[in-house]
Amino acid sequence: MRNQVVSREEWRKARLVLLAAEKEFTRQRNALARRRMAMPWERVEKSYQFEGPNGGLSLADLFDGRSQLIVYHFMFGPDWKEACKSCSFWADNFNGITIHLNHRDVTFTAVSRASLAKINAYKKRMGWSFPWVSSEGSDFNRLSRVVHAPGDRRGPSVLQLCGSADYRVGRAGRQRVLQGRKRRGVPHLFVPRPSIDLLNAAYQYLDLVPKGRDEDGFDFAMAWVRRHDQY
Repeated sequence: MRNQVVSREEWRKARLVLLAAEKEFTRQRNALARRRMAMPWERVEKSYQFEGPNGGLSLADLFDGRSQLIVYHFMFGPDWKEACKSCSFWADNFNGITIHLNHRDVTFTAVSRASLAKINAYKKRMGWSFPWVSSEGSDFNRLSRVVHAPGDRRGPSVLQLCGSADYRVGRAGRQRVLQGRKRRGVPHLFVPRPSIDLLNAAYQYLDLVPKGRDEDGFDFAMAWVRRHDQY
């Protein structure tokens, strides 16, 4: 698409029209956020175990003393050589936010089915410091159908998201919000795609430039994405 070149006054009129639309979008987004916060919760009754840098952890331990927990289900299977490239694209946004979230009573962690040794090696390769634990041997990632079993073809194809048949055993990275409670069980709110699209800073910046995400012509939207050390 070729942009029209206009006078300053014509540009100003067009900008005011767009500004009105942007303000309406902001109002709608804020209203949607309030509806999300008011969503009913589901209680997680099952006990889950994880492995972190200092040993075994329960789901309650992941809260790290805070009342709210955000879990990113990072696609990294036990037999994979490296983690999902699309999840890695999102993870490049995580490092700097954890300190700010902590000061708003929120703990953030990524969870993968790969072993902690694999996670730590990949984390070091990518230069990341955000919390990331292993759920190896647990079915935690099946909660709210984040992972579907081999042969289960319900839901969108992961092949289109990750570009490899190796990824058929899992589904796209997801966000999960959990609220801590002293009584038995942990209430949680599941936040599916496309909500996490807003959590990718690179995409938000691309939406500001004339070419936008420039994904037309690819087999699928994120076909251009590479791990940041593979461009």
